Amino acid sequence: MQTYSILIILIITMGLFIWGRWRYDVVALIALAASAAVGAVPFDKIYSGLDNSAVITIACVMVISQTISRSGIFNHLIHRMGHLTKSPVLHVASLSFLTMIMSAFMNNLGALALIMPVAIKTALEHKRSPSFILMPIAFASALGGLLTLIGTPPNLLIAHYRQEVLGHGYTMFDYMPVGGIVAVVGFLFIILVGFRLLPKNRKAPKNIADMFNVEDYIFEISVPEKSKLVGLTVAELNKDIKLDFELIGMIRNESKRWTIANDFIFEADDILIVETSTDHLNLFLQQTKSTLASKDPISEATLKSSDVSLLEAVVPQGARVEGRTSKSLRLFSRYQVNIIAISREGNPFKTRLQNVTLKAGDIVLLQGPTKTMPEHLALMGFLPLIEKDITIQPPARAYVPMLIFLVAIALTALQFLPVAVAFGGAVLAMLLLNQLPVRSLYDSIDWSIIILLAAMIPIGQALQTTGGTDMIASHLLSMSHHLAPVWVLLMLMIITMTISDFMNNAATAIVMAPIAYSLATSLHVHADPFLMGVAIASSCSFLTPIGHQNNILVMGPGGYKFYDFLRLGIPLEIIVLAVSVPALLWIWPL
Repeated sequence: MQTYSILIILIITMGLFIWGRWRYDVVALIALAASAAVGAVPFDKIYSGLDNSAVITIACVMVISQTISRSGIFNHLIHRMGHLTKSPVLHVASLSFLTMIMSAFMNNLGALALIMPVAIKTALEHKRSPSFILMPIAFASALGGLLTLIGTPPNLLIAHYRQEVLGHGYTMFDYMPVGGIVAVVGFLFIILVGFRLLPKNRKAPKNIADMFNVEDYIFEISVPEKSKLVGLTVAELNKDIKLDFELIGMIRNESKRWTIANDFIFEADDILIVETSTDHLNLFLQQTKSTLASKDPISEATLKSSDVSLLEAVVPQGARVEGRTSKSLRLFSRYQVNIIAISREGNPFKTRLQNVTLKAGDIVLLQGPTKTMPEHLALMGFLPLIEKDITIQPPARAYVPMLIFLVAIALTALQFLPVAVAFGGAVLAMLLLNQLPVRSLYDSIDWSIIILLAAMIPIGQALQTTGGTDMIASHLLSMSHHLAPVWVLLMLMIITMTISDFMNNAATAIVMAPIAYSLATSLHVHADPFLMGVAIASSCSFLTPIGHQNNILVMGPGGYKFYDFLRLGIPLEIIVLAVSVPALLWIWPL
C-alpha cells in the first residue's frame, strides 16, 4: 500500500511542479508531509535530508561562489573580453565558453548572473537583440555543470547516492571524461549552428526607457495656481482623489524629491511625477485642474538625481520577492526603493505596479538611493542586469577567495578530504580571513534549493525502501525486455531528460538515481553508466523555461517565448543523447 501511496504522491508532486502555482520548495514540503502522513517516510527520517553531505556541499558552493563574485576578479576578466564581441560568432563563443568554464566550478546561477549584464550590454552596443546571446550562455552554463562534481547539484546527489549503495562516491573529476565530451560537442553546436536558430526579429531597445515604455504610465503633471492641488497635503490628495495612481516623486524649484511625507503641502508650479494609466491620467487632470508638464515623453534622466539612480534587475526563481507584490513587500518603507516598471516576457505592464505579483523571469526597473541599492537588491533577491564599471585591476586581496577555493578543489581531487569537509573548511577560512562578512554568510545561500533538497531526499529514500523503484524498474524492463542494456540506458536518459524539462533537476536526480541503480542491478550490468546517464540527463533540460532556473532567468531579458526554447533545445538534447551514450559505454563499460 505504501508503495502505491508514494508513487501517487510523486505523480501529484510532479504535476504541481509543472503547474508552477506554488514555489517548488513549498511543493516539496507538502510532498514530504504527505509521505510522512501515509507512513512512507518514518517520523525519525523526516529531517534526514538536512544531514546529507551533498546538501551541505551545495550550500558551501553557493557561499563560495558569492564570495568570489563579490571579489571582482571575474568582473575584471569579463571586462577585458569586450573586443571579442564584435563578430556575432565570437560574441556567442567567448561569453558561452567563459560561462561554461565558470559553471564547472561555481553555482550555475552565479556564473550566469555575472555574465548576463555583459552579454546584454555588448549586444545593445552592437545593435543586436539580447535574445541573440542570452539563451546560448544559459545553455552553456548547464553544459559546464557536467564537468565536475561541484558543477551542478545532480552531480553531488548522484555521487552521494553511489556512496550509499556501492560504498564509494564519485570524485571531483570523475564526471570530466564524459561530461567534457558532451560539453565540447554541445558548445560547438551552439556557436556554429544553435544561436542562428533563435529569433532575429526581436528589436533591441536603445535604453532602459525603451525596454519598459515608461512613457505609457509615468507622467509629469504641472500644478498651476488655480489647481485644486495647491494647499493640499499628500494624505489629502490620496483621500480625495479616488483614482488608481501612485505619487512617485516631485520637482520643486528644479530640485527633485523622492521621499514625500504625508503632511507635505503642494504649491503652485510644483511638478508631480505620477504613475497611472492613460485613462486615469485624464480623470486626474480634470479633477485636480492640473496639466501635463510637457508633451514630450518622460525621460530616464527625469527619474534620476545626484543621489538616486535607476537599476534594471531580474527576478530569479526562488527569490523572496517571487509571488509577492511591491505593496506587500513594502519596498519603499523598508528600502526606499520604488518599482518604476515591470516587463514580463518582453511585454511591459501598463497598470498600477504596486498590485502586480512578481514572477520568476520578470524584469523590473527599480529606483532608489545610489549608495544602498546594490545591498538592498541582494536582500530582496533581485539580480542586477547592469554591468558594473570595472576599470582598474582588482587588489591582490581580491584573489584570496579564489586561492582558498583552488586549495579546497585540490584537497578534494587528491582525495585528502571529502568534498563536504574541504568546502566547509574553505567557507570557514574565508570567514576567518575577513573575505566573507558574517552577515552575508546565510544571505549567500539559496534556501529554497536547500529546502527542496532536504524535503525530496527522504521522499527518494522512501521510494526505494517501499519498493517503488523496483516496481518502476520492472515495468520499464517489461516494456523493453527484448532490448539490449544500451537501449535501456538510452530510454532511461530520455525519461530523465523529459522529467527534468518540467521539474527541478536536483529533484529529478533524487527520484531517478534509485531507479537507475535498480535497472542496472536487474540487468546484471555495472551501475556507473546508468548513474552517470541520470546525472547528465538531469542537468540537460533545454526544452522549457521552467526546467532550469537559468532558463527562467534569461526568458524575460531575452524576450523569449515558450517555443523559442524548443528551437534550440530539441536539437541540443538530441545531440547530448547521441554523444553521451557512446561516451558512457566507452568510459564506463557495462
